[in-house]
Amino acid sequence: MTEPPSGDSDSDSASKSGGVNGVAIGIALGLPLGSAIGMLAFDNIALGGAIGLSLGIVLGVAADARRRDQSDDADAGA
Repeated sequence: MTEPPSGDSDSDSASKSGGVNGVAIGIALGLPLGSAIGMLAFDNIALGGAIGLSLGIVLGVAADARRRDQSDDADAGA
């Protein structure tokens, strides 16, 4: 069996992002909030959960992209 090289790219990407995954945070917050809003507004918890999940993913990806762009700008200026 072969072992992965010592310069693992996963650890490099985790250290650059600070270990925070915006998509996971978006899902964790969007799903319960969407479910609650769906229950109140649509009387359908599944519909609200689906809307909250999709919005959480979109906002998480946008936050990751913004954080990556800001870190790239900071690295280029140094």
